[in-house]
Amino acid sequence: MDELTIGLIVTGGLLAAVFLGVRVFAAAALAGLVGMVWLIGWKAGAGIVGTVPHSKSVNYVLSVLPMFILIGFVAYHAGLTHALFNAARAWVGLFPGGLAVASVFATAGFAAVSGASTATAAVFSRVAIPHMLENGYSKRLAAGVVAAGGTLASLIPPSAILVIYAIIVEESVGTLILAGFLPGMVSALIYAALIVGQCTMRPELGRPIASPPLRERLATLPPTIPIFAVVAIIFSAMYAGWATPTEAGALGAFVVTCIAIYRGMRWPALKSALLETAKLTVMIFALIWGVLIFVRFLGFAGLPEAFATWIVNLPLPAVVIMIFILLGYAVLGMFMDAIGMLLLTLPVVYPAVTALGYDPIWFGIIVVKMCEVCLITPPVGLNCYVVAAVRPDIPLGDVFRGILPFFLADAATVALFLAFPEIVLWLPNLVNS
Repeated sequence: MDELTIGLIVTGGLLAAVFLGVRVFAAAALAGLVGMVWLIGWKAGAGIVGTVPHSKSVNYVLSVLPMFILIGFVAYHAGLTHALFNAARAWVGLFPGGLAVASVFATAGFAAVSGASTATAAVFSRVAIPHMLENGYSKRLAAGVVAAGGTLASLIPPSAILVIYAIIVEESVGTLILAGFLPGMVSALIYAALIVGQCTMRPELGRPIASPPLRERLATLPPTIPIFAVVAIIFSAMYAGWATPTEAGALGAFVVTCIAIYRGMRWPALKSALLETAKLTVMIFALIWGVLIFVRFLGFAGLPEAFATWIVNLPLPAVVIMIFILLGYAVLGMFMDAIGMLLLTLPVVYPAVTALGYDPIWFGIIVVKMCEVCLITPPVGLNCYVVAAVRPDIPLGDVFRGILPFFLADAATVALFLAFPEIVLWLPNLVNS
């Protein structure tokens, strides 16, 4: 049996295991081990597989992940998220669906210091949903906007998923982080426009609230300064070349921790932030180890090269092939989590995309945007499950119904980036010019 056939059989077994509910990291590691042993024998195959976790874990770039995650958890436990929502509510609450719009802008602000989408969704399920329900907002809209708003953390830097993409395809972490900023802001504005349009046509979904006097609105801004200070430190350090992304992340984590302690954060809250950071980091590293074992097997089987050759030789325009690739991600995202999907598909898809002539930085933003979509699509819309778990008074079915308009908005956003790639590439090109 030739190597390519073995690669296809083992890949099919991996996908079957994932769809049957086996954890992605375990299924990928086992498939990689079986495939390597099948190709080159037990001694050589097991020996190569055994070196992967250590050789990949000592990658210096990976140390940026816990730093970005720690920033988000410390900001939450220090109460900085409430300040963001209060400021957004004071300034945009007067619009139709104003509290929902405030939730979008607050989640976007929190995403700028948090690399975890599920953490963002969990935080604002506690912070924003109670205010919306108290003001007569539809449960579906309230749950949907928090679930969808949480996905902005995947794109707005610092983003753990962007870092993982950079590691897999060996692209610059700093360039990807810069590239994600403007598309993330565009996504937030599209969500806000959608909410205003919905609530204008159907006021019962979410009515405006009274706008406080200008003095009170201005008073809500100073408490948000710490979050924007951390964002400014991270971006300016990378933009000016003073620090690598890892060093900028460490500096941001240090600054936000100092601010939290100054604002009265005590050891129990700091301990919770550290433990939650450790748990999420370990989960991500386990995924990376398992999937990179499988990736090593794919290299031996020659599957990525064969797939790239097949894609390039299709008698279709490149944009049509790209649309089919994105549709494939949309379908996979219904059954897999975002990080696992990226880790499993990129080793095969990335060579094909670059062979078609697409910019790898642009594709990184597009594919991470597709990961955002996957976080809210049933049956494995992780953010929807998080919202339903935090708010048991809102049935899971209502959460999924609430995200439908945001799913359509995400599809429109992807089409916009596909039609105008300069939206994605403008900032990194400006910095690197």
